[in-house]
Amino acid sequence: MKFDWSEGPLAKGLRLYEAGEFFTAHEEWETVWLSSPEPEKTFLQGLIQVTAAFHHLQHDNRLGTVLLLQAALRRLDLYPESFGGISVALLCSEIRGRLRSLEAGDPGLQLIPPRIRATRHA
Repeated sequence: MKFDWSEGPLAKGLRLYEAGEFFTAHEEWETVWLSSPEPEKTFLQGLIQVTAAFHHLQHDNRLGTVLLLQAALRRLDLYPESFGGISVALLCSEIRGRLRSLEAGDPGLQLIPPRIRATRHA
């Protein structure tokens, strides 16, 4: 399966994620996730968990945020540095940084979401 981050639900979800509209981004990506084969399905599930984590953070649910980021990391760590046109290495590194900040007690609502960057069309 090839991901297209330039148009369609993946691109729309990415724009929504970058705009901080995490719940709506999650919904867009879920439409693709539902019909995806493996290994793309698990990869998208990891991305969806990142969006859900920051939706929880917007509602001051730090524990939900931590648990979802940990679950996302467990899934995304299974993939190479770049997968599906996304820089997985950058994303995982930034998730780890956000988890360290949350565990250190930094004010959660000031956390910037990890970057989900399209590296190329895949």
